[in-house]
Amino acid sequence: MQVYFDNAATTPLEPEVIGVMTAAMRENFGNPSSIHTHGRQVKTIIEKARRMIAGLLKASPSEIFFTSGGTEADNMAIVRSIIDLGITHAVTSPIEHHAVLHTLEEQEKRGLINLSYVRLDERGNIDLDHLQELLENSPRTFVSLMHANNEIGNLTDIKKVSEICQEHNAVFHSDTVQTMGHYRHDLSDLHIDFITGAAHKFHGPKGVGFLYVNGRNKIQPLIYGGAQERNMRGGTENVYGIVGLAKALELCYEGMDVHQQHIQGLKDYMRTELQQAIPDVRFNGNVHANDSLYTVLSVSLPCTEIADMLLFSLDIAGISASGGSACSSGSEIGSHVLRALSSDSLRPSVRFSFSKYNTKEEVDFVVKTVKDLCESHK
Repeated sequence: MQVYFDNAATTPLEPEVIGVMTAAMRENFGNPSSIHTHGRQVKTIIEKARRMIAGLLKASPSEIFFTSGGTEADNMAIVRSIIDLGITHAVTSPIEHHAVLHTLEEQEKRGLINLSYVRLDERGNIDLDHLQELLENSPRTFVSLMHANNEIGNLTDIKKVSEICQEHNAVFHSDTVQTMGHYRHDLSDLHIDFITGAAHKFHGPKGVGFLYVNGRNKIQPLIYGGAQERNMRGGTENVYGIVGLAKALELCYEGMDVHQQHIQGLKDYMRTELQQAIPDVRFNGNVHANDSLYTVLSVSLPCTEIADMLLFSLDIAGISASGGSACSSGSEIGSHVLRALSSDSLRPSVRFSFSKYNTKEEVDFVVKTVKDLCESHK
């Protein structure tokens, strides 16, 4: 059996997405910047995709800018906010995606900002009281806190964060890459300045994403070169990727409730089966459905003897997953997220992440395989 439990890294393409992309490849080859008929036809399908996404998010089409993915979108929001919005102080958490952490750290190295880190509790949740303290009497601050952690699945209440930021006139950016297409985002009811999306996290193509920029913010491009994206991103648009992104997000919204119920059931089932099969199994991050991303289960195993070989052994058995330990062989290599949670550096951790295509039979196979691997090295 071949099992793909690494959907937080990327998801398989939806057949209908492939269909609309290949149709566009066959029929719409013009350059959208050209003013002739072939160019206008392609420009039209880009704008149709933009309206589709904006409608689903309850935003204005003028607030959606297409990018090469979540990393570029995060970089654009961070770098241009610091330059264009008078930012001298930034607040983030130690467990953000490196697209956020490394970008903010670089801005601090350049002397453009002072960078603060909000405290976490033992499970990795944001201390909102500390966030409030960091914003008290602070200069104009940029706050970047992800909606759901990509490694442990913790959900942050971005509604509450947005209210705190609004109270202190802070600019709020949230990396929503892991939740886009899996939860409904109502941007008309959320005081937020920037969010990001990447198509390949919700059964769309790789190499395309978007940045939502609240209309009250006026920023300049990160990439120069042309007048594309209303002068906000130079470079010929990834037309087929944009078409695929919009279709994938539309399909996600249509089937979201059913898929969420199915995937949450798989996660709950796997957690129960692992607890019965492996003594002293633990779970990183939150475990309750209301505060944990339903597509991710981060598992900490007691079998330290196989820590360095666990993912390789799973791969040999036909199981694709990801993860690691807080440290590897005692060195400072490993998951910065698990280190921030003070996880046992000797225990191996695995992130299993699910999609609508996964089944209980696959869960049974994975649990049995993990159990056998642990028992074989006692």
